[in-house]
Amino acid sequence: MSPLIRRIHPENPQPEFILQAAEIVKSGGVVVFPTRCLYGLGADAFHRQAVNRVFAIKQRSEQNPILVLIDHPGKLVQLAKRIPDAAIRLMERFWPGRITIVLEARDTLPDNLTAHTGKIGVRMPGHAVALALVKAVQGPITGTSANLSGRPGCHRIDDLDAQIVGQPDLILDAGRLKGGIGSTVVDVSESKPRILREGEVSSKEIFAFLSK
Repeated sequence: MSPLIRRIHPENPQPEFILQAAEIVKSGGVVVFPTRCLYGLGADAFHRQAVNRVFAIKQRSEQNPILVLIDHPGKLVQLAKRIPDAAIRLMERFWPGRITIVLEARDTLPDNLTAHTGKIGVRMPGHAVALALVKAVQGPITGTSANLSGRPGCHRIDDLDAQIVGQPDLILDAGRLKGGIGSTVVDVSESKPRILREGEVSSKEIFAFLSK
């Protein structure tokens, strides 16, 4: 069965479409939505069954954690035990978008979200639709890419894998996204920041900034 598709404006998203998507997420559903580079799978990050659906849709190993999206740095207190100075500086410099920050996770988070790592990756989205959706949900949502694990992400809804297309409850189609390598993932949960994945921001730029 095909999910409902809403063609949403990429810069000025229609409020009724955002509200519809948010209600689906808050009720335990899964939506496909645009981020800066690729389409993602959004579910309530605190809803264990919804997170399990994301794992199943992606055919993702349960040993791989899933990052989450928030609409304001102040929401980190819901997710992280502590927020190091390096995290604050990186957020002020590179958010929204561009960098995913990995922090020590609160014990209250679903362990399937963190894959029992004790850590959580967090980003404030740089795409207007993604940010509006997180604000409407009023809580963190999953931000993993809408692709089968191990396969490339998609920057057009037409390129969604056939095994994924029929599984979400709603698709927000904002047209072609810019594509590319996605956000850089920086782990600041330990004494020295580490680059887990180099993306839009180079490790050289990050370490040069942090060394100032």
